[in-house]
Amino acid sequence: MTTTAQTSTSLEDRAFQLLRTVFVIAPIAFGLDKFTNVLTDWTMYLAPWINDIVPGTAEQAMYAVGVIEIVAGILVAVAPRFGAFVVAAWLLGIIVDLLTLGDFYDVALRDFGLFVAALALGLLAQARWMSQRTDELS
Repeated sequence: MTTTAQTSTSLEDRAFQLLRTVFVIAPIAFGLDKFTNVLTDWTMYLAPWINDIVPGTAEQAMYAVGVIEIVAGILVAVAPRFGAFVVAAWLLGIIVDLLTLGDFYDVALRDFGLFVAALALGLLAQARWMSQRTDELS
């Protein structure tokens, strides 16, 4: 028979694994798509003021974005207590870009939900790490 504490831990583990899976796969998939534009033409999501301050063309900027997203997804896979907050910060940047662009408020709202989920993953990862440390010291 399981105790309430064991059930709670099991549910937390499942939530952690679900969020971790999403934040590994999605950034890597979206990052790879920056090189192929299969899902969409990513340059349309780049606010002109950002395009004006980054070197090169909008397409080249999207290649850099793709690399960053791939690295962020890998970081979530290997170090979720850090990677989740990197993804959250990245999503915050995307939200600012979309809000200043002015045409994609719906996408910005969706990304806000992802931002909150990334923060939740970071907190769960931190709790897991702290629990493991406590267990090691016991």
